Amino acid sequence: MLSAAQPAAVVYRPALPGEHTAAEAIDNSFTTATVLEVTASDEGFRLHETPVDPPLRKVYPDEDEGGDEDAHVIVARSGDGLCGAISLTHSEWNHRLVIADLRVAPGHRGRGIGPALMERALAHGRELGARTAWLEVTNVNAPAVRVYRRMGFALCGLDTSLYRGTASEGETALFMSRSL
Repeated sequence: MLSAAQPAAVVYRPALPGEHTAAEAIDNSFTTATVLEVTASDEGFRLHETPVDPPLRKVYPDEDEGGDEDAHVIVARSGDGLCGAISLTHSEWNHRLVIADLRVAPGHRGRGIGPALMERALAHGRELGARTAWLEVTNVNAPAVRVYRRMGFALCGLDTSLYRGTASEGETALFMSRSL
């Protein structure tokens, strides 16, 4: 029997049939004390990390979810359940791996599960012949941007209109990429 000090080992593997729904059900909400303020101009854009008080809590509505049926999903299991998942697709025409979603359950965050899932996704992309990996993240998710930067991703663009008319109205989509 494992004690509270010894969490169950994490096992990483491709999702089994039926686990895609469980992966999408992992809580991907977050709380942050900083956001990235975006200043865009004709010459480019600038990001400035700005404190927010009280801290911002972001909960994604159900309508923002629903993955790509063709997505490849890699899961992280701990004990009897999923504690993380990453879904990705491969775009053959430009040899790009698209990271569609990365989720780590709140009680398992900060334990290296996200980076381990990402490394497995990037390895899968290399096997498929992808030359680059790409993802989108909202500017209010400063913690995720910091983690993606530590994983080797760099900002490569933004879209100030992507979230118009959605629950994320007013946020800016940041695009990040890295070579494989």
